[in-house]
Amino acid sequence: MPPPCPRRKARRIVSLVASDEVGRLLGQFAADAGRVLPLVALWAHGSLAYGDFVPGRSDLDLVALIGAPVTGEQRQELERAHKGLISAEPLAAGLHCSYMVSGEHADPGRHHLTWAHQEMFERPVSPVSRRELQQGGLRLLGPAPATALPAISDAELAAFISGDLRDYWLPNTARPDLWIRDIWVDLGMLTLARAQVTLRDGRLITKREALDVLARMGAPADVVDDIRARRYGPEPGYGPGPDATEEWLAERAELARTYVRLGIERTVPNRDSRR
Repeated sequence: MPPPCPRRKARRIVSLVASDEVGRLLGQFAADAGRVLPLVALWAHGSLAYGDFVPGRSDLDLVALIGAPVTGEQRQELERAHKGLISAEPLAAGLHCSYMVSGEHADPGRHHLTWAHQEMFERPVSPVSRRELQQGGLRLLGPAPATALPAISDAELAAFISGDLRDYWLPNTARPDLWIRDIWVDLGMLTLARAQVTLRDGRLITKREALDVLARMGAPADVVDDIRARRYGPEPGYGPGPDATEEWLAERAELARTYVRLGIERTVPNRDSRR
């Protein structure tokens, strides 16, 4: 049986996504990727799947299941397709996609070709992403992710989250220079809150929910308000507001990294804090 027509797939995607702008982008992406690779399935996780997507601020987190390994020529064509889509639609700058080969997708530690942050590299589809896909992933094309991906156990999920806090985030709290940047403040604080909820209750929560968790956990209120305003406020974009001063950015950095460091030490105890 011949594979489905990419244009038919594109029309199907538009009907599955609330935003017409996002639907058109995903439809075009599916058509472009489908011309390069044998596309078996396309799934969305993260904010788009869980109702937390803000156009122009949130990433589009996708996973594609493909029928054969990517050749060198296909990789180049795929990279050109991604860059072409960004040139035509600025929203595509936040489109990230991992390409898992059918038959090679069961191992959470296996690296897969990935387009993210406007470059091509290889990385795993993490247990967190897999759990998101299984519990509430948006099926854009092909079979549902819950039927195609092996289940992630609670123990696997907890081990990954604890390791991420301990081995990645904790060492980086010893680098004050990083925390001047919005992305480190945002993801550091939000990752900690989401990790604590998952480790305690087994639940995955959105970034918006994580802000409420931070407020209840006694996180620095000015930092939480700063993150909320940039990610969900009326002004577009991530950058600091027009009234932000160097003094505030330095203070925010110290508040955020200290809070994250102490939070990790409480969440993953008996480890070297590496201050």
